[in-house]
Amino acid sequence: MLVSHSDKLAQGLRDLVLQVAPGGLAVAAAGGMDDGGLGTSDERVRAAIGAVDRGAGVVVLADLGSAVLTTVALLEDLARADIVLVDTPFVEGAVSAGVIASTGADLRTVKAAAEEARTATKL
Repeated sequence: MLVSHSDKLAQGLRDLVLQVAPGGLAVAAAGGMDDGGLGTSDERVRAAIGAVDRGAGVVVLADLGSAVLTTVALLEDLARADIVLVDTPFVEGAVSAGVIASTGADLRTVKAAAEEARTATKL
């Protein structure tokens, strides 16, 4: 699940993940505001989580700033251990998580793959 200030960025990253990790992977994007502007909509994030929640857990990645803050507040409100926000580079983490998730890996393994993307970006 991808949260961004920009709908175009979130949708573009969703498209990339689905290209590298095909096979029915559930990936939702929540970006921008209802008026098309930049920002983070709590309602869009909540709906996107609902769209991909199939009972096995949801890994959430957020790009920066209010996207992270909005997601943290929402996850605190939901109070579910099976929905996790991962602190990782947005693109690299999403691709890594998507590839591993497409193999049928469990929530812990997908989260770990996304976290490992932090070290892949170091020169």
